[in-house]
Amino acid sequence: MNVLLHRTYFEEGTNSALFYNGQFLGFTIELPWLKNQRNVSCIPEGEYKLKARYSPKFGHHLHIADVKGRSLILLHPANNAKRELRGCIAPVTQLTGIGKGNNSKPLLQKLVSLCYQAFDRNENVLLIIKS
Repeated sequence: MNVLLHRTYFEEGTNSALFYNGQFLGFTIELPWLKNQRNVSCIPEGEYKLKARYSPKFGHHLHIADVKGRSLILLHPANNAKRELRGCIAPVTQLTGIGKGNNSKPLLQKLVSLCYQAFDRNENVLLIIKS
């Protein structure tokens, strides 16, 4: 099973269209590309395995495994990349600007549900990021 982010880079942030098995789901917001620097940059393009994760702060969300030079990169709710993200990715229902969106939690819940169903079927879930 695949989750695809089709990125567009801007100086102030990164916006992407989000697809699940080829079906459009919504958008994502991220920090700008600053050469994969910790806490200030989005992660490099590539393929990453998604894993289930739970924390009291975000509830059920997704961990993006094996990001080179980075740790604990997550897919979690946020509506403003510069204020709420430190390298993670936030799904949003609607884009409201560069690195900004709204209704993050409902889209994350939908994506988590789809991915957790795949995990229950013992399927690998790949996150593919490209521009």
